[in-house]
Amino acid sequence: MKKLNYGRTILIGLAFFSICAFWQVFDNIIPLMLKESFGLRDAATNSIMALDNILALFLLPFFGSLSDRTNTRYGKRTPYIILGTVFAVILMMFLPVASNKNSLIMFFIALGLVLLAMGSYRSPAVALMPDLTPKRHRSKANAIINLMGALGGIYTLVCIRLLVPDKENPSYTLVFLAVAILMIVSVAVLKITINEKKLSMQIKSEDPDYEDEPETKRNKAAPLPKEVRKSLILILSSIFLWFCAYNAVITAYSRYAKEVWGITGGAFADSLMIATGAAVVSYIPIGFIATRFGRKRTILAGICMMFVAFSTGFFITKVSPVIYIVFVLTGIGWAAINVNSYPMVVEMSKGSNIGKYTGYYYTFSMAAQIFTPILSGFFLEVSYRTLFPYAAVFMVLAFITFTFVKHGDSKPAKKKDLIENFDVED
Repeated sequence: MKKLNYGRTILIGLAFFSICAFWQVFDNIIPLMLKESFGLRDAATNSIMALDNILALFLLPFFGSLSDRTNTRYGKRTPYIILGTVFAVILMMFLPVASNKNSLIMFFIALGLVLLAMGSYRSPAVALMPDLTPKRHRSKANAIINLMGALGGIYTLVCIRLLVPDKENPSYTLVFLAVAILMIVSVAVLKITINEKKLSMQIKSEDPDYEDEPETKRNKAAPLPKEVRKSLILILSSIFLWFCAYNAVITAYSRYAKEVWGITGGAFADSLMIATGAAVVSYIPIGFIATRFGRKRTILAGICMMFVAFSTGFFITKVSPVIYIVFVLTGIGWAAINVNSYPMVVEMSKGSNIGKYTGYYYTFSMAAQIFTPILSGFFLEVSYRTLFPYAAVFMVLAFITFTFVKHGDSKPAKKKDLIENFDVED
C-alpha cells in the first residue's frame, strides 16, 4: 500500500468522532445539570467532574490490554466499540430524564454507568487506527483521526448553541438525543463499512514494517542519564501544571459564562467553537514554527499566549467581543503546547519503551484533571472570578518548570504532507 487510504481512515475515525461528541456534552452540560437541577456546590460539582479521569486511569489500560487479547470474527476492537457505544447511548439518555425529575440518585447511577461504558471502548477505538494502518502512514492517519475528533466536538457545541433554550433551568434532552443519534449512526456506518478482521489480515500481509515479536525479544532500554531524568521530571511536572490550568477553565466555563458574563442558554458554546476552530487552523503554522525554532520555544510561546488569555479573561465583566479574542489565544496556545509536548517526552525514550513514556504522559495529564476540578471548585465557591487567575497562576508555574527542561527538544523534520500537521496526541 503506497498511499494512505483517506476514505477508509475517515471511516475508522468515526468511533473517535462519536467519543469526542460525547465528551463535549459531559464537560459542558453535566456541570450545569449538577448546579441548576440539584443545587450542588461548585466543589462537589467539580469533584464529580473528576470521576471520568479517575476511572480512566484504570479502565483505559485494562480495556486496551483486554482488546489486545481479544479474537472474534468481528475483530479485536470492533466488539468493544459497538457494545460500549450501545450501552453508553442508552444510559446517557437517563441523565436528562433524571435532571428533569430532580432525581439525584438516578442521575448518579446513570452517570457512573455511562462513564464505565465510555471507558470500556475508548482505548479500543483509538487502537483501531494503528491496527488498520501501515506504520509509514500512521502520522497522516492520526492527523485525520484528530480532525474527526475536533469535528465531533464542534457538532456537539453547535447542538448546544441551537437546542438549549434561553431560559432558567432549561431541559437538555434534545442535546443528549442529538449526540446519541450521532453516536449510533457513526458506529453503525463504521461497522457496515469497515471489516476489521479482513483489513487487519490485509495490512499484515502488505506492510513490510509490520512487527509481531514478543516483548521478551525486544531490546531493553538502558537507564536514563541523571540530567535526562531531571528533564523528564520537569516536563512531566509542566504537563501536570498546564493541564491544571486548562482543565479548570474547561470544566467550569459553562457555569462561569452564565454567572459572571450573563451568557444564557447555549450561547456559551460560541466561544468554545472559536477556540476549537482556532486550534485546528493553527496546527499547520505551528508545525512550521516548531520546525524553524524548535519544540521548546514553541511550547513556551503557547504558555505565554494562554497566560495572556487567562489574565485578560479576568478583567472581562460582561459580554464583549474581547471574549472571542481570549478564546482564540487559548485555542492557538493550547495547540502549540499539545502539538509539541508529547513528542518531547518520547524523544527521551529509547525506541523499545515508547509505550512506557506514553504512559508517563497520560498519567500526569490525567492526574491533573483529577486534581484541578476539586481544587478549583473550592475557589469557585469563594468567587467565580477566581477561575481565570487560578488558571493564569498554573500557567506561570508551568512556564517556570518548563524553562529548565534541557532535553527532548528538537526541530521536528518538515512534514511531507500538510495533513501531518494535525497529528496531535489527545
